[in-house]
Order: sequence, then C-alpha cells, then structure tokens
Amino acid sequence: MAQRHFDIAIIGAGMAGASLAAAIGPRAKVVVLEAEAFPGYHSTGRSAAFWSETYGGPAIQPLTTASESALSPFLKPRGCYHIAEEAGLAELDALAAEFAGSRVRLDWMDRDMLHGALPGLDGRFVRALSEPTCQDIDVAGLHQHSIKTAKSSGAEFISDARISALSRDMVWRVEAGGATFSADIVVNAAGAWASDIARLAGASPIDITPYRRTVVQLLTDPEMAAHMPLVMDALGRFYFKPEAGGRLWLSPHDEHFCAPQDAAPEELDIAVAIDRFEHAVDWRIVKRERAWAGLRSFASDRLPVYGFDGKAPGFFWFAGQGGFGIQTAPAAADVGASLLLDSPPAEWVSGIDAELYSPKRITS
Repeated sequence: MAQRHFDIAIIGAGMAGASLAAAIGPRAKVVVLEAEAFPGYHSTGRSAAFWSETYGGPAIQPLTTASESALSPFLKPRGCYHIAEEAGLAELDALAAEFAGSRVRLDWMDRDMLHGALPGLDGRFVRALSEPTCQDIDVAGLHQHSIKTAKSSGAEFISDARISALSRDMVWRVEAGGATFSADIVVNAAGAWASDIARLAGASPIDITPYRRTVVQLLTDPEMAAHMPLVMDALGRFYFKPEAGGRLWLSPHDEHFCAPQDAAPEELDIAVAIDRFEHAVDWRIVKRERAWAGLRSFASDRLPVYGFDGKAPGFFWFAGQGGFGIQTAPAAADVGASLLLDSPPAEWVSGIDAELYSPKRITS
C-alpha cells in the first residue's frame, strides 16, 4: 500500500488533539492518530471537568477566560466555594491576592454565610471564597463537537494507531498501528505519553510528568442538592460536587506520579477521600457506587507547552495541559493553530502571550 502523506500528523485524539485539528480547519491536510480504540479514552473521558477561572492559577486564567464564549453551548452554571478552617485561611488570602485586580470574581463568605449555604458542614470551617462564575462542562459533548468539526474540514481520525517509530528525512515518517504515514509536521498531543513521543522523535527532552487523580461516586444522606456548588478545600485535601440522581463526585485531590498507563484508582486513595469527606460534613454515606482515576500531565513549571521544538525540525509540542486542558481547549487550540501555521492569532486570543507556553522557556 502506498504511503499516505499529510501536511500535519497529530498524535493523540483526546481534547488537545481533537480541538487543535478543529482549529486548523481546511487550512491543512490533517491526520489524527489515536493509540486507543476510540478517542478520549484516557484523561478526556475521565474528567470531572468544571470551568473555573482560578483553576491553574493566573498564568492559565487568560486561556480559561478567553475560552468561555466558545464553550458556552457546553457549560452549565455551578458555582464554587473555596472553604477553609483556621489553618487554611492563609491559602484563601493568597487565592484572593492572586486574582485581585483581574476580572475574576471572588466573594468573601463569613462563617454564618458559609454554614447557611452548606448545611452539615463541620464547624471547623470558618470562612470561604465564593467563585460564582464556576460552571460545569459537558466534556463528552465538547470533545465530540471538536471531532465532528475537524472531520467536516477534512481531517482524518485513525484509531488503534499506537506510534511505534518516528523518523525524519525531509519529511516525517510515522509508523503507527501497522501503517506508515508521512507528514511535514508532527504534533505531539499525546498527553501522558508526550515525553515518550518526544524521545521517539529525537526531540528536546522536555519532561511531561503524569500524575494520577482519583474520583469516587457516592450516594449520601441527605442527598446533595443538584443546585449545590462545587466545594474545594483551601488546603487541597478534597473537593466534591453533586451529580445527577443525588449522586456526589468526591476526590481526595490526590496527585501521585504514575507512569503512562490505563490508570486505575487505588483503594487507599478512595479510603482517604471518604475519610476526609466524613470529617468535613456530617452527611452519611449510603453507598459507594464506583471509582475511577485519570492522569493529569504537567511540565516542570505547571504551564502547558505549545510550540515548535528547538531540536527536531517540524516537531510541534501541544502538551502538558494538566487538569485544565478541557476548560482552556478552545483558546489553546487557536493559539496552537496560529503558532503551527505561522498565521496571525484570531482577535479573541490576540491578547494571550503565547511566549509563556513556549518550549524554549524549558530548553533554553
């Protein structure tokens, strides 16, 4: 069979790869190569995603804020309370200071306001910051929309195409799933596997480190009302939010190094989550229904990596998007497309400083 040539081969069809393929549109002939049987199997498909302008910190906030309009068909109001006991008040103050003067809205709640809004919360929690603009994201809907948009512009998605070799001689030769492709540019959107892909390509040794995060689904008594907000502990020990049918999603906010793999929850992390939850509220756990884990991948400075590699010509990084890759996907994809195609950024992302995310900050 003749080797097929593309302008751009994107490795990974999760939210990063799919959204970038959609942003490139008809401007290039694109193939998206996915190692699994279907796109979004790993981090994208296991997200407890919410859109929060504080999540990821001030350097991520411009991407999050810019993405809101594009995400609007997939958003639903939620709200968030960042709660603290005495030991966590300094963290609340730091959060407020980080976003002081920005467009991010944070409102102080005293003890009476907090306990009136969250009946059953342990009395140790004395103060909170409300982030009323926080919203839920329909991750599956957003991901499928990105894939559909990319396909309508001519992009091809090929599953069961795990990369086995990458080499370059004028153009890239990509061996994947028993087939061989050639491309002028290879995009590394491989999530937890991004460092492995870079090594295969002989690119710069940028470490994109995956960490496991656990979520457990519970039924509680009383049921958490559907209108209740996301609740995040200021000390980073847990967060929880309601889901359909009176269910609750709970995480111990864990972050354990984990080699790239099909991540599974560990019983100890589930037990820690439940113990912290039971010490935070007086609600009774009626049933533990299921649990899962996903991988969140970061560069050393916790910022994403967008741009061409300084060592391997035609190798483009689009990785390290941690737990904020869903909420920043539209803006990140447009910034990435501008860098990838060497074209002016769209007006709605023109104020974002792409240099913050350049691979050069790590390799130079």
